[in-house]
This record gives sequence, C-alpha cells and structure tokens, in this order.
Amino acid sequence: MLARIGGMFRRKGARAAVVVGGLICLAAVAASQAATAGAGVLKVRLGGDLKETRIVIDLDRSASGKVASDGADGQVVLTLGGVDVRGDLQGDGHGLVKSWTLDDTAGGARLKVELSDDAKIKRRFLLPPADGVNFYRYVIDVAATNPPANPDVKLTSAHMTVKAKAVSLKRVVVIDAGHGGKDPGAQGARSQEKDINLAAARALKARLEKSGRYKVVMTRDSDVYVPLEERVQIARRADADLFISLHADSGPTTDMRGASVYTLSDKAASRSAHFVNQDDWFMKASLAGGGVSDILLDLTQRATKNRSAMFAEDLLDRIDDHVQLLRRSHREAGLVVLLAPDVPAVLLEMGFVNNDQDEALLRSAKRRAVFMDSVGDAIDDYFNQQTRLAAR
Repeated sequence: MLARIGGMFRRKGARAAVVVGGLICLAAVAASQAATAGAGVLKVRLGGDLKETRIVIDLDRSASGKVASDGADGQVVLTLGGVDVRGDLQGDGHGLVKSWTLDDTAGGARLKVELSDDAKIKRRFLLPPADGVNFYRYVIDVAATNPPANPDVKLTSAHMTVKAKAVSLKRVVVIDAGHGGKDPGAQGARSQEKDINLAAARALKARLEKSGRYKVVMTRDSDVYVPLEERVQIARRADADLFISLHADSGPTTDMRGASVYTLSDKAASRSAHFVNQDDWFMKASLAGGGVSDILLDLTQRATKNRSAMFAEDLLDRIDDHVQLLRRSHREAGLVVLLAPDVPAVLLEMGFVNNDQDEALLRSAKRRAVFMDSVGDAIDDYFNQQTRLAAR
C-alpha cells in the first residue's frame, strides 16, 4: 500500500513538472505575442448568401489572423495568434459555409471552415469597438468562385444578427487495437495479444460512445493487419484530438505483471517530421520571415508532447484503482504510433499476457469493461481539463 501511495505521489510530481514545462513553453510564445496575449473568443456569427458569406469572430481584445488555407482546397483555415477559445466550439453552416470549428492550438486559436461550394477569402479585417459595440470583431468575407445569378439572401452588415448555432465540440478519439491479422503480437497461455487488444478497443469504444461526447475512430475493428505508419495517418486524417494504442505486454518470465503507459521520447521527436506534409496548417501559415513553419512545427510538437504526458499521468491515476501497475509505470519510447506531431498520443500496455493473473483479467469481459471504464474516465478528465484551461 505504501509503495502504491508513493508511486501516486511520484506521478503527481511528474505531472507538476510537465505543467511547469508547458507553462514555460507558453510563456515563450506569449512573450513574442504580447500585443494579443490573453485575447479570448466570445462568439462566432455568420451571415450572407451563396455569393458571399461573412464570418465574424467576436473577441475581447485585438488580435491578428494568419491564413493557412484560403479556401482553394475546400477549406478555410486561419489562426488567431495569442487567442484562447473559451471552450472549443463548432457550429452549423450558412451560405458558403458548410460547417465550422474553433479550437485551441499551439500559439493561438484555429478556425477551420468547411465550404459548401468553390470559394476563397475575399477580404479580412479587424473592427475595433465602436458605435455602442464594446468588443473587437475579426471579419472574414468568403466569396464564391462561380457565384449564382440569384443568391438566396443578401449579405448583412458588420452588425449582423444572424448567429451560428454553437455547441460543444465533439472530440475525436482514435483507438488503436495493436497488432492484428498476420501480426499476432505476444502469446499467452490461452490467448493471442491481437485478440485481447481488439476486445479492449471495442469495450473502450462502447464506453466513449455511450457518453455522447466523442466521435470514435478505430484503426481496425476486425482481425486485419494495419501497418504502423497507416495507424498514425488514420489519426491525422481524422483530425484526432487524442490517440490511444492498446497493447498487452510479454515478459521474460511469467511472474512479471502490471500495466504501463508510453509517451514519445525527446530523442524520437525529430522523426515526427516524417508525418508532416505541406498541407498542414503550420507549414502553410502565411507569416513573415524565414523558418516560421519550422518554428510552428516545433511549438506544435512541444504542446503535443506535453499534452500526451499530462494524459498519461491522468490515465495512470485512474487505472491504478483497478489494475496493478509496473513500478516504473510511465515510460518514454520512440514508438511509431506515437509520432504524429499534432495528435496527443499514448500507448497503454494493459498487462502481461504471459502472466496468468493479467491474462485472466484481460480475458474477462466483466473485468475488461471495468478497466476500460477507468480509461474512459481518464479521457473525460483530460478533455475537461483542456476545456477549463481554454476558458481561463
């Protein structure tokens, strides 16, 4: 019991170190953006028609925007430096806007707009408080490339009353059942790792979907082989907010048991660039000066690594009540599935499949459900904490 309590305090200390490291990183960003630091999003509004649609972001302070995609690829992506989102948001479309999301990213807030037709940004500007309006408004006008002859609605002014319906953003969680198909993984006395991993992934999927808070994406939902790099790409294509890879360990002796969590090591972080392409927002951001894309990539990687570590500690705290942990339960490694530069990721070793006690736990549907419920609780905790940080 004392060892368990001591381990819990060590994990809390590790979490504090992660938070301090993250605050140092954020302070460095804020120092370079002092003019806009602390600005917050109040509301997002839409107005206009199929010829031209206006997007207005109400802010409590002045901010500057940088375009990563102007609509040429069917999407408008814009970052507001130093801006916090007070609870990540998404909304229904209007006019040329099919849908929109606004979330926190490294160094600011990111607006992503899915367009309903071919269109591009026509103009964008910041309106200061005036005429009885006591907040700032960042305005983006999107114009159709081939406008219709008779659009349905006339474009409203900057003082629009048409408002997009804002709802809590449904988080995207990618669950990766390790191994599969021709790759069976570790071998237990009565089971193969690939089957244990898939059963746990399905249990976790059911737990998350039951809450209604998440969109769950599985890298595999049957006994098939999926290459490691493809698993990372699945997460990136899904714009995942979190990636969790489920595995069962195997030791040199059958008396080893216990769960552990892996996050990406510093030495392996440079390999993340392998998964970066020129369409990524941090590569396309229209900022002045050389090497800015590399700086944004580095900031993105740091923020991702910090968030991964924070989730790993939350996860260990939650599962500690239900399964035995290894003495050194939070580990770092250069595992391929952890390499996405912009998706917080962990790999959970649920226990040792060649240990009778761990294998029995992982094979039991009832005990597996309890285990995955605790993992789901950790995921809830993680996103609740992210929302609280965004609201400050």
